[in-house]
Amino acid sequence: MATVLDTPLNEQQIMMLRLLQKPLPEADFIRIRRLAVELLGKQLDELVGDWEDKNNITEDYYENLSKGHFRSKKN
Repeated sequence: MATVLDTPLNEQQIMMLRLLQKPLPEADFIRIRRLAVELLGKQLDELVGDWEDKNNITEDYYENLSKGHFRSKKN
């Protein structure tokens, strides 16, 4: 199953592929995948937190959004 990539792999991606050349037991593969998702989730939380700090977004702001509605009034 050959696939053409629009962008070349970076060095880290190549290293990960080399590490995973041999098939893993399904449980180990699921564990690695979950760890990767956990790491990406933490990075996203940090990114959003930094954005909130930079833009002075508070819990009160989100609370006000949750109580409002976004429907436009019909004429």
